[in-house]
Amino acid sequence: MADISASMVKDLRDKTGAGMADCKKALVDADGDMNLAIDILRKKGAASAAKRADKSANEGMIVVNTSEDGKVAAILEINCETDFVARNQEFIDYVNTVAGAFLNNDVNNAEDLYKLSHNGSSLINMHNDILAKFSERIEARRLARWKSEGFISGYIHAGNKLGVMIDISASSLNDEAQALVRDIAMQIAAMNPQFVDRSQVDTTTLEKEIEIYKQQAIEQGKKEEIAEKIAQGRLEKFFTENCLIEQAFVKDGSLNVSDVLKKISEITGTDVKVNRFLRFALGEL
Repeated sequence: MADISASMVKDLRDKTGAGMADCKKALVDADGDMNLAIDILRKKGAASAAKRADKSANEGMIVVNTSEDGKVAAILEINCETDFVARNQEFIDYVNTVAGAFLNNDVNNAEDLYKLSHNGSSLINMHNDILAKFSERIEARRLARWKSEGFISGYIHAGNKLGVMIDISASSLNDEAQALVRDIAMQIAAMNPQFVDRSQVDTTTLEKEIEIYKQQAIEQGKKEEIAEKIAQGRLEKFFTENCLIEQAFVKDGSLNVSDVLKKISEITGTDVKVNRFLRFALGEL
């Protein structure tokens, strides 16, 4: 058996971030072979993660990256178990590395994401390293990557706890127009609309809302025909609260989001519309 010196243990700890006891055991098991010890720790990290698969992992961070021309964007949520890990710089660097690789590669699930490499290092090895260091459940919970013939803007809010992507129809925007699109992304973060406009609201949702409002009115003593009219009136409020372009603009309550889109249209000289948006809030179901 090879002698395992304190300096070897420290060297392995510096390379992997694993605990001193784990490093010493790995070196003993590897008979002093540093590379083999690193592999042992990586496997141990993956094994620890498997054991913790039933643990809740609702901390972490969300990253949104966009290409310089605004034609490609990617949003990624990676979860861990504790806020302590979420605030650790190594975890933050790891998430940003994975997110950067995601932006530059057309994948659509976590399994394919971890098959990618970054600067010659495989993401799965980075993942196993981070598992070995923190002994927590760490996973890419959800991700989305868009390509657009228009322009995609991204927004991150609240310490990487909430992220938004918005895709608009204009293909070229100056700084003023880009700032307004970012304001709309902030609107989505703050107000959590469910639809771009009322044309996206499906019939099932409409019927459900009408029935709820109608029953509320009947329980308040209204006759059925009156309750029906009340329900239709409340449906308008549902649209203004849940459809992005009908919402009051958070930065200026005298406007709604459709007014902001008109401003962008005036700047660009084209009729600008919101094609789609996506909002991730950390740990949401």
